[in-house]
Amino acid sequence: MTPYIRLHPADDVVIARSQLLGGTAVEGVAVRGLIPPGHKIAMRDIAQGEPVRRYNQIIGFASRPIAAGEHVHTQNLDMGPDKGDFERDYAFGADVKPAPAKREATFMGIRRADGRVATRNYIGVLTSVNCSATAARAIADHFSRKTNPQALAAFPNVDGVIALTHGTGCGMDTQGMGMQILERTLTGYATHPNFAGVLVVGLGCEANQINAWLATGHLAEGENFRTFSIQDTGGTRKTVEKGVALINEMLPRANAVKREPCSAAHITIGLQCGGSDGYSGISANPALGAAVDLLVAHGGTAILSETPEVYGAEHLLTRRAVKREVGQKLVDRIKWWEHYTAINKGEMNNNPSPGNKAGGLTTILEKSLGAVAKGGTSNLEAVYEYAEPVTAHGFVYMDTPGYDPVSATGQVAGGANLICFTTGRGSAYGCAPSPSLKLATNSALWQRQEEDMDINCGEIVDGTASIQEMGQRIFELVLATASGAHSKSEQHGYGQNEFVPWQVGAVM
Repeated sequence: MTPYIRLHPADDVVIARSQLLGGTAVEGVAVRGLIPPGHKIAMRDIAQGEPVRRYNQIIGFASRPIAAGEHVHTQNLDMGPDKGDFERDYAFGADVKPAPAKREATFMGIRRADGRVATRNYIGVLTSVNCSATAARAIADHFSRKTNPQALAAFPNVDGVIALTHGTGCGMDTQGMGMQILERTLTGYATHPNFAGVLVVGLGCEANQINAWLATGHLAEGENFRTFSIQDTGGTRKTVEKGVALINEMLPRANAVKREPCSAAHITIGLQCGGSDGYSGISANPALGAAVDLLVAHGGTAILSETPEVYGAEHLLTRRAVKREVGQKLVDRIKWWEHYTAINKGEMNNNPSPGNKAGGLTTILEKSLGAVAKGGTSNLEAVYEYAEPVTAHGFVYMDTPGYDPVSATGQVAGGANLICFTTGRGSAYGCAPSPSLKLATNSALWQRQEEDMDINCGEIVDGTASIQEMGQRIFELVLATASGAHSKSEQHGYGQNEFVPWQVGAVM
């Protein structure tokens, strides 16, 4: 096995599998200095201002002359004088391909009365505003299997009672974009099939009035969907008592479920990456992409997101758009982000993070090219705004920020009943009510943080597994997890603190 990885014959750089010492020969080129694992080595002399290619795509421009064998990173590579604003060929629909042969697989799901299928069976406590967060958590805490196990002892089919609280809901324009996003997000969670019942707790005087939200979301109270406020109930203690009583009424109904064989077409995966490194686009991301292609062939759905982290690689997605308007909607969202970051005195290359850079990623262009690999090769069927209901099957896109909890919150609101999360630096993320699987990009991370990782895609870098083999393993793990097997993050109790709706606009 070579000590480096070449991704494309036309690339100007190769990637170190492990730390390389000065003088090491790489394709006949002597390495200059120490090259950390996952970092790039120049394979030719590159003049200042010249584009540098990885994946046979431009990842940046030489900010000074780079000698063959030199470490290519932030000291000599940047976005160029135009900040990455070079012409890209969107070629809408150029790479659309025939639908794959239909395949059949099943998992043990929970079929709801309306025909939708759940992967988990929770009761949720949501809040209209941050002011009711403490009361909501107190209600959920009463049903904790750790501190009060008898509360759910008679209800083994209920996965738990969880409070998903947030930091907004007031001090905002009641007709603005921020309120629209919050209402859409709460609606998506209130109607999510992984919730057998939902309780919504408000304060009473907040901007996000419960009745207005119910009307906007076309929601109506019922025996498994109840709302009330602290002010109307008469204070915190009475609110907690009322919430506990209402959930006790829901529990027998929530428990009256059983898992049964269901088509994999009912699985919707939210695709995430966080703490990425130089191996992300080589191992875990393309392996997840292979699993996505399998899921799509089985009729399922995968949601790619994190618009600031596909920036510069969007042309690879527009080529797969089934209709020009689908590709154009993605381009329009990219343009919105360019404007949004500019008015906030930022730029799209504020990403990668310091951790990403330590792992070998230099520019957002490089990070994005690896990130889109999570989406496999299937056709792009639709593009959605944040937290919109995902109704299309197949590979789709949702516009979200790159910040993982915010992005995943939008995906779950859109209907994702499972999350797949790749990481190279290490993550301990978990999600509720949808379970999250974490895919390590390298074996060193797997060995260091195995208690948080669900699968080791570092075997691809090690040469002991192919991308397709790993994709099959991920797909099988998805089926098992959707059937009820607990992910590592579920074992640790993650999920309640990771509900973070996207907050846009002025706080007033």
